[in-house]
Amino acid sequence: MRFQPHPERRPVLVAGASSGIGEATARMLAEAGYPVALGARRVDKCAGIAAQIVAGGGEAVAVSLDVTNDDSVAAAVAEAERLLGSLEVVVTGAGDLQIGRAHEMPVDDWAAQIDVHLVGAYRMYRAVAPAMMERRRGDIVFISSDVVAHPRPWSSAYVAAKYGVEGLVTTIQMELEGSGVRAGLVRPGQTLTGMGMNLEQKQTEAMLNDWIAFGLARHGNFLKPENLASAVAAMIALAPGAHMKAIDVEAEGKLS
Repeated sequence: MRFQPHPERRPVLVAGASSGIGEATARMLAEAGYPVALGARRVDKCAGIAAQIVAGGGEAVAVSLDVTNDDSVAAAVAEAERLLGSLEVVVTGAGDLQIGRAHEMPVDDWAAQIDVHLVGAYRMYRAVAPAMMERRRGDIVFISSDVVAHPRPWSSAYVAAKYGVEGLVTTIQMELEGSGVRAGLVRPGQTLTGMGMNLEQKQTEAMLNDWIAFGLARHGNFLKPENLASAVAAMIALAPGAHMKAIDVEAEGKLS
């Protein structure tokens, strides 16, 4: 599916663009004509994806980005703007997944999930919002999760972080009202990405069994990253004067 971008140039920075939803979003937006900066800690992966986009006729660059580090976020934003121009769109979806029962998880591991998913999203927002507000235009898309509506055992840190993202965005949507800058949430259901694929098998089996016990594994179908990229593209393509505040995307179960 192709989306028509804003008639003016709208540079994009995608945080977490080395794989999964971030990569799919960067590719889709570049195909639609947006200049895209791909940011992640795995900058070599981003560089390879950017090269493929450029070979296909798009405009893309790679920037080193660690959303858990203030200086890295500031440097990535500055480099993206040096190469592409003032950022019009930022998609913040960087993250990883560590699981464990809340009473067993090491505190540092639990806190690290909050740092990457919640504080990392805030770092990105804080780095780009003031300039966008000064220009009176811009879109910031936050990748949340359906765990906010349906919390899952073994995921207390991830769930808490995504609850925090929702609270952050709900607050800043009010603060941005009338500024010309929009903040929106995309809430993926279960999605087939690399996140969580490195988990220990016995832990994963115990987690899934607990999910089933609480009715949280209704079917085994997964979204594709491109499904979420389409949601991001639709959100930022909305004409000025309207605001798509949230999009929920779920995988359909098999028809009986």
